Amino acid sequence: MNDIKITNEWDKVFPKSDKVEHEKITFHNRYGITLVADLYKPVDAESKLPAIAVSGPFGAVKEQCSGLYAQTLAERGFLTIAFDPSFTGESGGEPRYMASPDINTEDFQASIDYLISRDDVDSEKIGMLGICGWGGMALNAASLDTRVKATVTSTMYNMSRVGANGYFDEGDSPEARYEMKVQLNNQRNEDYKNGEYLRAGGVVDPLPDDAPFFVKDYHDYYKTERGYHKRSLNSNDGWNAVGTMSFINQPICEYSDEIRSAVLIIHGEKAHSCYMSKDEFEKLTGDNKELLIIPDAVHTDLYDDLEIIPFDKIVSFYNEHF
Repeated sequence: MNDIKITNEWDKVFPKSDKVEHEKITFHNRYGITLVADLYKPVDAESKLPAIAVSGPFGAVKEQCSGLYAQTLAERGFLTIAFDPSFTGESGGEPRYMASPDINTEDFQASIDYLISRDDVDSEKIGMLGICGWGGMALNAASLDTRVKATVTSTMYNMSRVGANGYFDEGDSPEARYEMKVQLNNQRNEDYKNGEYLRAGGVVDPLPDDAPFFVKDYHDYYKTERGYHKRSLNSNDGWNAVGTMSFINQPICEYSDEIRSAVLIIHGEKAHSCYMSKDEFEKLTGDNKELLIIPDAVHTDLYDDLEIIPFDKIVSFYNEHF
């Protein structure tokens, strides 16, 4: 297990609800990494509850939008946990700011292990919710975990596809991938000599005049009080650029067409990830799969805008398939 430090005071970017009970909890994945989560439960709940594990976006922490989703769903009658993935936030894992298609998929499955172990959870009514890059991780876990009855993804994108092809598949060629790999492996040489890892990602600042719209969207969001958190990789140094190389060669969601449980994919009409959301939805089979397009919404609108996030639909979807 990892040595971890847990912050006890409320340091979320959203206000605490008086409709739910809140506590910090820990659980571990099968790599021995201790994960830290916020647990939300309706006040005065007595019977066993349906439960949902929430995480994302990539680089964010549970004090941001995953916690807001979890708390709001708890207000609607669910027991929820919003967890920091391995290497991120208050969770364990060394070195920091890493990502792994295998380990981070396992994080979601470990969250299901934890929920099922609780006496106040109905083990036949378990769901997942992944936001942004962790939407792809949730979908990947759903293709493995038969204990999960329903999965929701919000503004999801496939991190393997982004890693291999670039945004909007603009680098989808053997030549472009080779040049990217050369740059990353050269960086490995420098990192090893220096004894530290180059950080990438985070907020581009100052923002170039010719930055694409989705980069401006991220910049505007993570520079605001509602988007910034001191433990968020997106708000600070970013993640380990070399540490995400494995996504290029280890695609996720390869067998998503075999998912038998229910899936709801949500994206904003103007979100930069919408092309991936649509493509992932087209791969799904069965009559329990839905695609919901939110008119005029950009990517970050579905992070924390309570007037835009379709919670009524999310709740009804879970209730229908639990």
